[in-house]
Amino acid sequence: MSPCPYLPDVGVLTPVPCEWESLWLSRHQILTRLAKYFHIVWCTPAPWWREAWLRGGQPGGSRSDAATAPGLTIYRPERWLPQVGRPHFLACWTERQRLRRAQKLLLTRGCQKIVLFLWRPDSAAALDLINHDLSCYYINDEYTFSEIEQPLDAHEARLIARVDQVFIHSPGLLAKKGQLNPHTMFLPNGVHYRAFATPECEPADLQPIPHPRIGYVGRVKQQLDLALLTQLAQRHPGWSFVLVGPLDGIGDHAGVLQQFAHLPNVHLLGGKAVSALPAYTQHLDVCMLCYEVNGYTKFIYPLKLHEYLASGRPVVGSAIRSLQDFAHVIRVAHTPDEWSQAIQDCLAPAACAVEQVEARRCVARQHDWDRLVGLLAQSLCSRLGPAYLERFTEHCETILPNAYTVVRAE
Repeated sequence: MSPCPYLPDVGVLTPVPCEWESLWLSRHQILTRLAKYFHIVWCTPAPWWREAWLRGGQPGGSRSDAATAPGLTIYRPERWLPQVGRPHFLACWTERQRLRRAQKLLLTRGCQKIVLFLWRPDSAAALDLINHDLSCYYINDEYTFSEIEQPLDAHEARLIARVDQVFIHSPGLLAKKGQLNPHTMFLPNGVHYRAFATPECEPADLQPIPHPRIGYVGRVKQQLDLALLTQLAQRHPGWSFVLVGPLDGIGDHAGVLQQFAHLPNVHLLGGKAVSALPAYTQHLDVCMLCYEVNGYTKFIYPLKLHEYLASGRPVVGSAIRSLQDFAHVIRVAHTPDEWSQAIQDCLAPAACAVEQVEARRCVARQHDWDRLVGLLAQSLCSRLGPAYLERFTEHCETILPNAYTVVRAE
């Protein structure tokens, strides 16, 4: 990737709700690729004042190196600009100063247009605190995090209606929030296709685990249907159930996880580097998307869906909204009996026939992150004006112009 973006006079200022070094998520995938088109400043969360002053906190400043991506700079707020709750004027002042210092990094790089790129409703105040030419809001979760569906939050609704451009990543969220702004684009989660489709050697800690391996690769969190997994592992002692991922999101499901982990055919391998995940995925026999079906999971779009498909492995998933659109390339199961049968069918040789593998990979290729982020960049250029869209068309890859676009009918 060239260190100079295609449109170097456009800068994206994005307050991100996590550190750069955190678990690799869709925002990492998007912003590293968006840096091919524009200069990016990733603003990490400021520590609360107690952490910053009483415990020392991390030193502030900016960083841009090979650990991120050319064109992407990490801004860490200085210790004297922590988050404060009260008084309100001080909270606003410190946030404005943080945004201005991050914006200055873009201005020094020659950026003449500033895009304010928001990820969470609690960043809405930035719209009034910093000058910008275009604002956008990327919705990649249901931020109530409630297992019982909640009404649309009025604060988020105002943000959606106010920004210039909205991106929504799941069909459930699109149905709930997609009609509030006429400039709304459906942009699903994607995959680094080449990484997951290129054959990798079998990981050392996977080698001793006997086949067939029924696996899940991703964060082990409370939305997983651990009771179902326990039942399946008990029913099928000849199958190895493998979970690859950190165990830091399990919440109050620790007891169920412990029961599952104690079964002799269950293997919890822990978190792995993002670069190692394709190898683990490729050396499973069946990949699982084993979520509980509730008022939260109806809005998710599993990041690992297209990673599984790119590997070519057979996939069985729960009947959540986002997976039902892919029933032609994955098996969707509702009950434990259906799960057992679906996995059994996926273990048959026919499930790994050349045409089946290619059908899965064909879907994954359409969801390559490079293509999806190209669509996002094209959308931003379109909103910046005809001159920017013309430059995008002249210098950047050919992208299908209206894919995934949803516009409210007047």
